[in-house]
Amino acid sequence: MPLPGVSTATPGARDRHGNVNDVLTIDSAIVDAIVAHARRDHPDEACGVVAGPLGSDLPTRHIAMDNAARSMTFYEFDSMEHLRVWREMDDNDEEPIVIYHSHTATEAYPSRTDISFAGEPNAHYVLVSTREPDSEEIRSFRIVDGVVTEEEVNIVDATVDA
Repeated sequence: MPLPGVSTATPGARDRHGNVNDVLTIDSAIVDAIVAHARRDHPDEACGVVAGPLGSDLPTRHIAMDNAARSMTFYEFDSMEHLRVWREMDDNDEEPIVIYHSHTATEAYPSRTDISFAGEPNAHYVLVSTREPDSEEIRSFRIVDGVVTEEEVNIVDATVDA
């Protein structure tokens, strides 16, 4: 269910970057929190993680992190915060389901730097472009061994019973 003013990958779409082969299902409240974080940190890139139970592929806990680089074109987790968050996930039997960051002046597609630093092969890499003041572009990718594969984003309302 797309949110007003938010564009996501078209189901089954092909574009110049690759195929949509997988699906990220994510709660609309978490998407709202990611977008709010991206808008709040704009014009710098925002970054963070959405944790979930080990092996579940279910993003449940949003963790906004500080961009230690404080840059409009690059993000870097603060090393101490990174260690603390990953230890906390370990203690809670969680893993990073989503690793996200924003692009403030370009499309929501991984840069060469993003690709080279992608170190969680099971994670969904979500990018939010805040280049347009009235809308956001949200896309998700798998990045494994330098290969980028776009996937569909399925935004659901987890507060509504089906």
